[in-house]
Amino acid sequence: MVVQLTDAEIQSLLKEEKHFPKEWATIFQMKEKRGHKEKEITIERPDGSLFKIIVRQNSINVMDFSIILGYMAPRSNVLFRLRRYNGKSHEHTNKIEGLTFYDYHLHTATQRYQEAGFDEDGYAEPSSEYADLQAAGDCLKKDCSIILPGKSQLPMTF
Repeated sequence: MVVQLTDAEIQSLLKEEKHFPKEWATIFQMKEKRGHKEKEITIERPDGSLFKIIVRQNSINVMDFSIILGYMAPRSNVLFRLRRYNGKSHEHTNKIEGLTFYDYHLHTATQRYQEAGFDEDGYAEPSSEYADLQAAGDCLKKDCSIILPGKSQLPMTF
């Protein structure tokens, strides 16, 4: 099932409050995978769709990380990446604009990239808002309306 969203739908999903469950710190634990550590949490929506937050960090290079906010439509197992905060570990090129850079960067899903046949989050911009995994998580929390139970002012810890 292919999911396509308009820019207005993407913005609406980003602005929607995502309430973490009370036990989030216990279930949101890093697991060793091949060459990296990863953790994820799923937040159910009333319509049967899901938000999924995935955090990955290379086991050797701490600058090689990614924090993803994804959306899964009802009865779908396809992750639509709404936002992705990447570390400074690789070069990125925006295929439509032809702009290449090597920096911390923030991917955002766009209707334009979907319509052009590219990954929904193929567009990215360099970011000076974060320089490590923890700060990228703080940006995700602020930018994507994440609410932690009883501690909404505190950062998410990784």
